[in-house]
Amino acid sequence: MADKIKVLVIDDSALVRKAITDTLHLDPEIEVVGTANDPLIAIEKIPKLRPDVLTLDMEMPRMDGLTYLRKLKAEKSTIPVVVVSALTQQGSQMALDAMEAGACDILAKPDGSYSIGSLAGRLAFHVKAAARSRRQPQLAPVKTGLADSSLRLVASPSKGPDLRLILIGASTGGVEALRFLLPSLPAGLPPIAVVQHIPAHFSKAMAERINQRCDYEVREAADNEPLQAGVCLFAPGDFHLMIVKRLGGYTTRLTQSPPIQFCRPSVDVLFRSGAEAAGAHALGILLTGMGSDGAVGMQSIKRGGGRTLAEHEDSCVVYGMPRAAAKLGVVDQIVHLGQMPGAIIKALEGVPR
Repeated sequence: MADKIKVLVIDDSALVRKAITDTLHLDPEIEVVGTANDPLIAIEKIPKLRPDVLTLDMEMPRMDGLTYLRKLKAEKSTIPVVVVSALTQQGSQMALDAMEAGACDILAKPDGSYSIGSLAGRLAFHVKAAARSRRQPQLAPVKTGLADSSLRLVASPSKGPDLRLILIGASTGGVEALRFLLPSLPAGLPPIAVVQHIPAHFSKAMAERINQRCDYEVREAADNEPLQAGVCLFAPGDFHLMIVKRLGGYTTRLTQSPPIQFCRPSVDVLFRSGAEAAGAHALGILLTGMGSDGAVGMQSIKRGGGRTLAEHEDSCVVYGMPRAAAKLGVVDQIVHLGQMPGAIIKALEGVPR
């Protein structure tokens, strides 16, 4: 068997340290090599233990998690970090700061409690994703240079409503990818629906922060609301986002049906429903992420006559989800993240209204 993934658990609660350790030890591919009750102790242990992944609480005495992440970033550390913390709505702002400071992924403690056992599968999944991740340089949002033509494309006269629909899915590394991609797109595009694998409470804060950088509205989706041109809707954490065709357009449907591959929201749920609702009018985009969520859904888009794009391995933090779609042969074009905004505009030209 390949070497196990070595994990160092950093949390000021002895109960949580033990719970995370016991939970991760259930997975034969993972070994917890040590624990620390704050980052200063972790700093002393890392040279000897040589962990592959850190799990990190955010609120700790002596040095908080965010300060430690910024220190790791300044030192150009290559050890990926999974934040495991109690994420209230207020705490989600700190979680966003953590992602910007270099955290690979965020996992919420259930109800802010110590019942980590309920996270067993997801915690191991996130740790494995972190172990396979590659730190990518941050890209600043750029205007595509195609904004004027895209606006003409959207606004040009046509018979009947514009039924085009943009569907985006992402997981590990996706928060930073979306922070680049969405502000790089011009206003006036067809409706955009996004699934990013994120905990409850986190999605609203993420949408609000991205909204501040965009020339169009970005917000968390509500149940049974119309999708509108020039508006981007994020699936709420812990809810699947489905698209339903209605009255010459589309509306949302939020459900809490069982997670798929530990994921709720699921990209496959969004893509499959979008393919059923929009058919050839759908454009599906799959970004960085661990696992295969979205590949089967992208196959549905392709079979329905829609267009598909996937992020290139060179820019992915984890080349899992795009790879799975490429292996199915359902990707029209594989694109580096830096070129994705322009590729989306170009692909829309081939999507029937």
